[in-house]
Amino acid sequence: MAFDVEKIRADFPVLSCEVYGRPLAYLDSGATAQKPRAVIDKVDWLHRRMNANVHRGLHYMSETCTDEYEAAREAVRRFIGAGSTREIVFTSGATGSINLVAYSFGGRFVREGDNVITTEMEHHSNIVPWQMLCERKRAELRVLPFDDAGALETGRLDELIDSRTRIVCVTQASNVLGTRPDLRAVVDAAHRKGVPVLVDGCQGIVHGGVDVTALDCDFYAFSGHKLYGPTGIGVLYGKERWLERMPPFMGGGDMVATVSFAGTTYAELPLKFEAGTANYIGAIGLGEAIRYVEGVDREAAARYESGLTAYATEKLSAVEGLRIYGSQPDKCSILSFTIDGTHPYDVGMILDKLGIAVRTGTHCAGDGPLRHHVDGASVAGHVQYLRRDRYACRGPEAGGTHAALLRRGPSSASFRPAGKSALRIARVVMRTVRCARMDMTVPLGDERLRRPRTGS
Repeated sequence: MAFDVEKIRADFPVLSCEVYGRPLAYLDSGATAQKPRAVIDKVDWLHRRMNANVHRGLHYMSETCTDEYEAAREAVRRFIGAGSTREIVFTSGATGSINLVAYSFGGRFVREGDNVITTEMEHHSNIVPWQMLCERKRAELRVLPFDDAGALETGRLDELIDSRTRIVCVTQASNVLGTRPDLRAVVDAAHRKGVPVLVDGCQGIVHGGVDVTALDCDFYAFSGHKLYGPTGIGVLYGKERWLERMPPFMGGGDMVATVSFAGTTYAELPLKFEAGTANYIGAIGLGEAIRYVEGVDREAAARYESGLTAYATEKLSAVEGLRIYGSQPDKCSILSFTIDGTHPYDVGMILDKLGIAVRTGTHCAGDGPLRHHVDGASVAGHVQYLRRDRYACRGPEAGGTHAALLRRGPSSASFRPAGKSALRIARVVMRTVRCARMDMTVPLGDERLRRPRTGS
């Protein structure tokens, strides 16, 4: 059955927007995805008709919200293949999930002289918490490199993991390169030496998904807003045997069983890690987003995205002076590129004025080889609602364009006067990338012209 992109696009109201009088081509989905009408309507219904704190009251609205909140937890459990809802912790996002593990697991199990392993292709959120942990504990942070093609050198894990290694932390898919590391090799190498593995699934949960039981990872973190859900909500999956041994990350309401000045006992999993008023609006919205995704033919969507990636790679590769970073054949739908002699902020700003949203900058790529390889690159990430057919970008600069919805890429812009070469190349990019409108965000205003924005 042919993949009906127009039917999918009709589910996303923002895709009908215009930016600077032009149809919006939103190619920054890796930073945050747009929301389908089902999620928007669900969140609106909660705010209008059913807003009440969960786990607190016996009245109708509180009990309804509590039921919806726990149904969302079950939806997450089913979606990622976890064995129990006790293993599903709601957090503020993937950053919150990783920090929870770094502080709680790290506080309990990491000691002076131990080491933690991460990789060169990680987002800052899977680097900085471990740096902070190692500084507190006087432990060592070890880094697994990647090769010139963007492939993680998993064969070197055996030499990095030793008797003092306490955890291995790895991305499921690089937000800059699009590379999908061989997680099976990582998990097996770590488990042979009894070391747990944390996987950053922010990009992977959208492109390919996960079965945490089959993968056998010990922790898995992702954010709701990249999966068409609200911002401010994330998930930490943790094997029950680890979560039971970890102390609470924060103290407050809902994470306690009994409280007295003589001592406090903690709630059962997963509430032990959900202190304070829950983001029940975000969690319920995420549950609705998961139900939406489950209603899409994911294999057909994956084939469609793969085709968009191949098409965009072919067309961009023909642009003189343009370099694409990451050439692994199984990469997900992310394209990072630079153009010789042209500042990436110039390219990003010009594309923005033509209605095309990309990301520019260093893309939370750390200060190692990854950042130096793509410093200031422009990134486009495509998803299932990007369209390949042409749409009219009015004006002599553009010509006929169409696009691949790219899922995540580097681009936040600071203004620099664009030279003629930058504009000329941007026109070529417009003609060749052929941006469809995929997921779109509300465009930034002219404030961008006055203040640099780099962002993660």
